[in-house]
Amino acid sequence: MPILSYLYRQEAAKFNQSYSCYQIGIKANFMNFSIKKKGKYKYIEEGEGDVVVLLHGLFGSTGNFTALIEALSLSYKVLVPILPIFDLPPGELSIISLSDHVLDFICNETSEPVHITGNSLGGHLGMMLTLKNPSIVKSLTLTGSSGLFENALGTGYPRRQDYDFITKVCENIFYDTHIATKELVDEVFETVNTPEKGLNIIITAKSAMRHNLEHELHKIATPTLLIWGKEDKITPAFVGEEFHKKIKNSELHIFEKCGHAPMMELPDKFIPILEKFLLKNK
Repeated sequence: MPILSYLYRQEAAKFNQSYSCYQIGIKANFMNFSIKKKGKYKYIEEGEGDVVVLLHGLFGSTGNFTALIEALSLSYKVLVPILPIFDLPPGELSIISLSDHVLDFICNETSEPVHITGNSLGGHLGMMLTLKNPSIVKSLTLTGSSGLFENALGTGYPRRQDYDFITKVCENIFYDTHIATKELVDEVFETVNTPEKGLNIIITAKSAMRHNLEHELHKIATPTLLIWGKEDKITPAFVGEEFHKKIKNSELHIFEKCGHAPMMELPDKFIPILEKFLLKNK
């Protein structure tokens, strides 16, 4: 979720800078999936068939897609590249370099068009790939995506070393605050207090903010599925509605009692809709 960029956005305000909030991927239990390494790429690969690429958010974790990987890998080849947000040197890091990394990864893995599903920053990257290389994207699914509008989680100087403050920030991501487990909060607390990671988060968030896609969305002709949480505090439901208006070939589903990560909070609702959409655009 956008926890880290929010915290560093507030701290960066001391220097009269302005940053947007972008999702970090939440670390869930995905020990059943091994991380493969091939050259500069780190990724999960499960299943066989048409390729579905899952793009995570700013934090660099793939755990928020655990339920999707388990379900989709029964019928598809699922690829989950780990974005090199914490691997690239600051001078080489941008949303463009991340988009290029994903494009190179896809082209390295398959010569056929793929289905892309992205959450928050991952959705932003998915739209950039679709706009630049429409021939390689068979369908696009966006959930809580950035690229149009994101809401900050508050104002004021961040208390990055205040564990209770970090806990509340994590809980704000979900409708069901129990998903913000101690394990999750510990991971975020450690990351926001690691200067090198914080710097790369700021760089990525600034770059993403500069690449707002509002005036390009009308160019997307690829079949697009939009799934939003009605209680999303980061990219509110009206953002999904705006995406729906601007992307002509799109369908929108808004889930009640759901926050910024529908695929985590309501996988039993999310997965059947996604599977039906993928089958329709096979």
